[in-house]
Amino acid sequence: MRTLLNLIWLVFGGFWLALGYFFFGLLACVFIVTIPFGVASFRMAKYALWPFGSAVVEKPGSGVASGLANVVWFLVAGMWLAVGHVVTAMAQGITVVGIPVAIANIKMIPVTCFPFGKEIVPRSSLAPGQRPLHSI
Repeated sequence: MRTLLNLIWLVFGGFWLALGYFFFGLLACVFIVTIPFGVASFRMAKYALWPFGSAVVEKPGSGVASGLANVVWFLVAGMWLAVGHVVTAMAQGITVVGIPVAIANIKMIPVTCFPFGKEIVPRSSLAPGQRPLHSI
């Protein structure tokens, strides 16, 4: 079922969302200081390309620097990428088949806005009893 949902996702919006993340990642890698933002954007591009079966968990050891990076990220890229998720979700939600992927699209917005201090892992690699921040 995950593979089918991932394929529907890829065709009806996932490719374009991943392209947006990839674009912001390339833009961030232009300057040496913003390379961590580019890496985060590339990580999110992979998640936006094939999200079903993944979970978002807190990254151990993240601190104040992650919080500050999240503020900068939100102002520069996160807000605009979140708008892309909302617009895509509205288009996907028009059909009955698209409703599950539209819900997944909305679930991605928190990690889109604040990716630092979080890690995207396969749902199968979660420890027993470990609760993800969200999973698709």
